[in-house]
Amino acid sequence: MILVINNHGQYNHRIHRTLHYLKIPSELVPNSTSLEDIEAKNPSGLILGGGPSVERSGNSIEYVKKLDYPILGICLGHQIIAQAYGGQISSAVSESYAQIQINILDENDIFRGLGPQLDVWASHKDEVTQLPPEFKVLASSAICDVEAMKHPEKPVYGIQFHPEVYHTPEGPKVFENFYEACKKYNKTE
Repeated sequence: MILVINNHGQYNHRIHRTLHYLKIPSELVPNSTSLEDIEAKNPSGLILGGGPSVERSGNSIEYVKKLDYPILGICLGHQIIAQAYGGQISSAVSESYAQIQINILDENDIFRGLGPQLDVWASHKDEVTQLPPEFKVLASSAICDVEAMKHPEKPVYGIQFHPEVYHTPEGPKVFENFYEACKKYNKTE
């Protein structure tokens, strides 16, 4: 089961619903859920949803630092992962809410079968401006250098865009690919 961490973003329920449509077992939980309660649910992975600010992200940064599960961070979740691992976030140079095209630089795991370009709905208010040490950029765009990133060893991914909305036509495939990465990781533990 995938736990979707609700960071108070407008699309968090849509992430959960998209997983349901894809027949991926999931549960939407508040970001105030304790680490012990997360572990008791024995998830195969976590999705850190979007939200208005890091200040309202509850225990999300602790989940990233202290739990050993595959993680997909979406928008604010992406930025939380960057901060947890020593990256930097700041206001976007080009603040925008629109469909854009990203360039997939590495089809690794979550972008398998989707490259080299992908139309996505991007919410650029804040963004990752300095990659965490050793992280790899998986995708960029004309308005953002770090549209997607991956931890050097663990299945921890951050994406700036929203795969759960209609304006990201191939978004469901991102979730399916993440679920496959979760199953693979849990099998090799």
